[in-house]
Amino acid sequence: MKYFETQTERKDLPLVVVPVVFDAMYDDLVKASSLLKDVARVRIYDDFVTDRDAVAQRFEGAQAAVNMGIHFDDELLSRISGSVKCLVFGGTGVASYVDLARARDFGIEVRNIVHYGDASVAEHTLALMLDVARQVSTMDRSMKAGEWNTLECIDLHGKTLGVVGFGGIGKAVSAMAAAFGMRVRVWARPAHQDEIESQGYEFCDTLEEIFAGSDVVSLHVGFNESTTAMITSQHLQLLSPGSFFINTARAELIEPGALESRLARGDIRAGIDVYDQEPLPAASPLRAMSNVVLTPHAAWFSDAASENIAQFTFEDVRAYLRGDDLNLVN
Repeated sequence: MKYFETQTERKDLPLVVVPVVFDAMYDDLVKASSLLKDVARVRIYDDFVTDRDAVAQRFEGAQAAVNMGIHFDDELLSRISGSVKCLVFGGTGVASYVDLARARDFGIEVRNIVHYGDASVAEHTLALMLDVARQVSTMDRSMKAGEWNTLECIDLHGKTLGVVGFGGIGKAVSAMAAAFGMRVRVWARPAHQDEIESQGYEFCDTLEEIFAGSDVVSLHVGFNESTTAMITSQHLQLLSPGSFFINTARAELIEPGALESRLARGDIRAGIDVYDQEPLPAASPLRAMSNVVLTPHAAWFSDAASENIAQFTFEDVRAYLRGDDLNLVN
């Protein structure tokens, strides 16, 4: 274990800690730390430890911290609350990692970042759609096993895509799908209706319309108290045989067990990037299903997204230290 630290001689400046980091993001974080020159010292560890005691020790003396994937339970929040007063999450789905109400109880404000990877997630969504439709990964595995099996494929052109949510990612997915020649239907807040229709898409009032009338359904809403388990088994039952279901948003949007049950019938396909438990347990039924393409919560990560995450998180820290409410979520 090593760490990089800026302005070590400036003990008058508050300390900001990045306690764990993905290898591929380390250089981007080191580069972006210059945003806090003369504002704060920044300490960036170069590994991703999971031991809770080791993680907690890395927060000692820090006034602010950047979270790159640690799950904060009551114990960890309590242990860091003596010094840490701001926790910045390097993504949008912070509620999956931090209990926002409990953090507030401990006197820790939480911030997230937005729009850092709209294109990255949208492209991954289309990649899953294409793989499910064209069975590229299945044929690749077959070829490398010495076989020559041409599998039946499905055109996306002319199919109907149902998009659930019309934030930055939902908009990007809609535009990309339309460029493929797909008909796009969107469920979103009524305030988005005019914008949706101005883009040539169809606005849907209910999720039932989306699930019953789409060849492909893709989720793109944020995870919070109001969206938890918003997709029920009843919605999934409305998917017609031969349709696709894509989720690069959050697994918690779906009623527990409902997707596995629907997929077990074998008459729909899916592309999934997010799971109730991550890493996905070896015993998960999803791993044994031939009608599902799985990726390991990777849609968020690309070269451009990594640079944006590093920059945006330190911009949040700078805003906190200057008394600005930028991206404050609790």
